Amino acid sequence: MEDIKNISRRAFVFGSAAIAGGIAFGSYGDAAMAANGNPLAAGLGPNSVTFNPWVEISPDKITLIAQHADIGQGVGSAQPILIAEEMDLDPGQFEVRFAGPSPAYFNTGFANENAPFLAADHSPAAEAARAYALEALRKSGLQMTGGSSTIPDTYEKLRIAGAVARETLKAAAAKRSGVALADISTQSGHVILPNGTKIPYVELAAEAARIAPVLDAKPRDPSKWRMVGKPMMRLDVRSKAMGELKFGIDRKMDGMMYAAVKLNPNKGQPLKSYDAGKAQSMPGVKKILKLKNGVAVIATNSWYAMKAVDAIQCVWAPSTYPAEQAGHWKVLKGSFKPQFLGKEWRKIGDVEAGLKQGTLVKAEYRAPYVGHQPLEPLNGLAIVSDSGMEIWVGHQSPQAVQSIAAAAVGLKPEQVTFHNQWSGGSFGHRLEFENVRVLAEIANQMRGTPIKLVFSREQDFLQDIPRQIAIARHRGSVDKGKIVAADLQLASTAPLKGLLERMGAPSKDPDPQLAAGLWNVYYDLPHFRATSYEAQGLSPSTTWRSVGASTAGFFTESFIDELIHAAGLDPLKARIAMCSVPTYRKVLETVAEMSNWNGPLGNGRGRGVAFVESFGTPTAEVVEVTMTDRGVRIDKVWVAVDVGKVVDPVNLESQVQGGVVWGLGHAMNCQLTYAKGAVQQTNYNHHEAMRIYQCPVIEIRALENDPKVRGIGEPPVPPAAPALANAIFAATGKRIREMPFNKFIDFV
Repeated sequence: MEDIKNISRRAFVFGSAAIAGGIAFGSYGDAAMAANGNPLAAGLGPNSVTFNPWVEISPDKITLIAQHADIGQGVGSAQPILIAEEMDLDPGQFEVRFAGPSPAYFNTGFANENAPFLAADHSPAAEAARAYALEALRKSGLQMTGGSSTIPDTYEKLRIAGAVARETLKAAAAKRSGVALADISTQSGHVILPNGTKIPYVELAAEAARIAPVLDAKPRDPSKWRMVGKPMMRLDVRSKAMGELKFGIDRKMDGMMYAAVKLNPNKGQPLKSYDAGKAQSMPGVKKILKLKNGVAVIATNSWYAMKAVDAIQCVWAPSTYPAEQAGHWKVLKGSFKPQFLGKEWRKIGDVEAGLKQGTLVKAEYRAPYVGHQPLEPLNGLAIVSDSGMEIWVGHQSPQAVQSIAAAAVGLKPEQVTFHNQWSGGSFGHRLEFENVRVLAEIANQMRGTPIKLVFSREQDFLQDIPRQIAIARHRGSVDKGKIVAADLQLASTAPLKGLLERMGAPSKDPDPQLAAGLWNVYYDLPHFRATSYEAQGLSPSTTWRSVGASTAGFFTESFIDELIHAAGLDPLKARIAMCSVPTYRKVLETVAEMSNWNGPLGNGRGRGVAFVESFGTPTAEVVEVTMTDRGVRIDKVWVAVDVGKVVDPVNLESQVQGGVVWGLGHAMNCQLTYAKGAVQQTNYNHHEAMRIYQCPVIEIRALENDPKVRGIGEPPVPPAAPALANAIFAATGKRIREMPFNKFIDFV
């Protein structure tokens, strides 16, 4: 992972789980191609053409490349549609293939996060810093999915890629027919000549390959779009609904054997010894293998392998972190000390003096470890030979998979061929490598035999690297109906630094994800400070849907609500009045209008509001609840977001609804706790998200005022927990300052 190590420190400050940055794609052309190449060129068949890394045309088909991993967020639909829009292709006229590892697919979407400026800061200095980060990341050539970057990364460059393909095909048709280029048009996968003759794109492939691509082609004006920005069914919906689409877990090969594992539940620690006497004679068992941190059973199907590996008795090396959960909280509580200081991320005014004015308000908040637990458990298929390794796995970091798999079997990264797969969810889980390392290790011991590894649900829980655990200690003051000061401090494990370390690229810099939701507060406060502390010696943690903002957003917006209440103000009206960014204020005003906010509801009903910007997307949510004799019922949620440009309104609605349900469900019910070094919750019945009967009506409105195109996969998550907590306070008078909320109140 030398590329990762070589990125500048400033360029490494980004959101969620990804590390890649990119190219200013408005300048896509010869320079970009020379620097990063076209990985499709090497594999072209006869009479085929590729104009750029995203379009390939052969005599029989058109293939569009989705450069990000599809983990359920719609990459396999949105990205090819952006290309197809410009190429005048209709759904059904092209195939979609995931990109292989290549610097050509570096992610431009993190440039906005990589500069040390607030997302709403569009000053010349901020834009210059983003341009610098963009160039540094372009040179790195890193490729990764995360940080709600799918659309921000590809909105411009895929449209340009499609436009280049369209105009080059027209040029090929002009050369063949002798017709002026200006008189030629395109429609539904055909070049149209003035006399009405239609030439299919596939018939022009060989001729297009012999002329230079039209690199100065311009994308169409949005007013001419047929699909982008319009309601449409995602390309993958039918095949998923009918059970036709093959996920990674469905992959099969001739001669394949099945593997299951039992790994040390004390994360990061090895196996000391094992007794496989009982397992050896169980049905279907072919082989038992010792691994660095556990054992594997090779069998004739996954069920036999899982049953047999469960029968193996193992002696594990103990954990290096506290064995019991109470010890984790103790370490966190003791981390608010100078030696654990991450960074003072932002300071306005004289905070200490401001805290002495008026009434002092203090509160402590907690957020536990939580799991990722996508529906599809970790899995993979691999085969190792003397010359290399081939691996099929759904993952968000193709180049990292190559490096980590290669290191596990003693190969060079270029000797590992990676095939990305459709994934049944991730939420950050498929940025880690628990399955990649052990699959490589198993396949290396079974050289020449394809090995399919599937984690049992229990192993998936036990080996999951969880979301960060955190405590916040906030102080503030109010005087004469105004918030005077806010001093926000949190101590947490460092999710991004943990991920980088496991990738072989440790960082000594403060973890920027601990600032997310903490420093990016857009209220006009005279005295403000945001500080993070990084706890040491706890369970490893990693990125989780919305990463640092998932915890800090809860802390910050809950505390802002407490300050507003102490000042005697209305929760939503006060936020609107304090909001210092006009476009963000419009988001708050929109959610107020949507929910018809008119103050307290009374009679056991309450509304709460929260506003969090994450990954550049400002999101405001109002949650309405009713206190019943059996507990709290969540009645309705209103959400307003500003994404700059809506590419797929149907998918946007689904992503927002899913994010709200995800955020509410985990706030209500979920935590991972440790006992004897291992996670205690090993299946969904002990880590239960929101049930269908608990799901409220969710009303959504997307604005397009932001000057930049923003993502939507993660931003709806952070406001959900504080909006719910604030609603419960409005209905009951009870403040809940710790997740999960069901420790303190029941839900119906």
